[in-house]
Amino acid sequence: MYSTLTTPCYVIDKSELERGVQSLKEALTKHWGNFIIGYSYKTNSLPWVIQYFRDQKCYAEVVSDDEFNLARSIGVQPNQIVYNGIAKSKESFMEAVKNGAIVNIDSKYEIDWLDELPDNSRYSVGIRVNFDLEKYCPGQSQCGAEGGRFGFCYENGELLKAIECIQSKNIRIAGIHLHVSSRTRSLDIYNTISRLAVEISEKYKLQLDYVDVGGGFFGGLPDKPSFDDYIKLISENLRKGFESEHTKLIVEPGMCLIGSPVSYVTTVRDVKDTVANRFVVTDGSRTNIDPLMSKSRYFYEILHQTEKLDRLNIQKQVISGFTCMEHDRLFELDGSEELLPGDKIVYHKVGAYTMCLTPLFIKYFPAVYVSENGKFVNVRNAWTYKEYAQS
Repeated sequence: MYSTLTTPCYVIDKSELERGVQSLKEALTKHWGNFIIGYSYKTNSLPWVIQYFRDQKCYAEVVSDDEFNLARSIGVQPNQIVYNGIAKSKESFMEAVKNGAIVNIDSKYEIDWLDELPDNSRYSVGIRVNFDLEKYCPGQSQCGAEGGRFGFCYENGELLKAIECIQSKNIRIAGIHLHVSSRTRSLDIYNTISRLAVEISEKYKLQLDYVDVGGGFFGGLPDKPSFDDYIKLISENLRKGFESEHTKLIVEPGMCLIGSPVSYVTTVRDVKDTVANRFVVTDGSRTNIDPLMSKSRYFYEILHQTEKLDRLNIQKQVISGFTCMEHDRLFELDGSEELLPGDKIVYHKVGAYTMCLTPLFIKYFPAVYVSENGKFVNVRNAWTYKEYAQS
């Protein structure tokens, strides 16, 4: 299947991508009806990918001026942008607020910027809520007792101060943003988020146009919660304080949509034996699918170049990458047929964050193909020294 491709490369399965998007839309339509899907640029901002989500009527969820300008460059209008994060520039922030983007304020200096709006009463913003997830979901938060660093803290009164400061400027609070990073992605997380959305809106008497629950869902894994599971639970809780006709539900998927459809194709280049191991050297690298060097396992398949060879059974084979780092080792094969030059190893479900975090180390960015109906279309050429040295 991959014999025509020059490796290493990424391959996007368009059909699988479409199934994921459709499944999420169906769950949102069924359980809430009034919704916005904001595709998370930071997860994978390959131009083909973000244009695909634009064509699917998804908003652009961006977290920096660079991402904001990237969205604008492909024709996304400001009123179809969800602008989050702490890396906004003042210029892009003002453009977004003035032109109807969904802007969720995350920093005190953003509140100060609001003073420069020409007629404050015309504008509205959202605000990101910081809350103690560990208290509600022990052992499930990513930061544990150290707590998350984004948004304005609900428990210590900082959120109320921020709300009152914004309202004192005659600017309306139109929404709240409650995305959190968790270790588990469990339903407990979204049960907490949606319950808190109701609690906060009632406590501070906020009439909200939207509740933004963020992303972080599982996707493409049959033994994990489905989109229907997540959205059903969220919607049941939100109905205790909101009406779907008046309040939009915003979700910000990234990993759950783009992670599963993308594979990374590599080829065995060499096999070498030492006194300690047999090393299988490939033209791929762990840095391309695990840039933080944190994964302990991968979804992979092995494609032998030919099945006709009599292959030895090898007790241990260490699959390694092309870089000069000794820890560029991906996994071990125990008691398996030997791998030989020309064989391919394909890593599946690697579309989230990998392309954005892939380093320009030793080799530059690999090519990207889109697979559709058995055909491959190149949507990014592999970088060479020419792209690296541009300008």
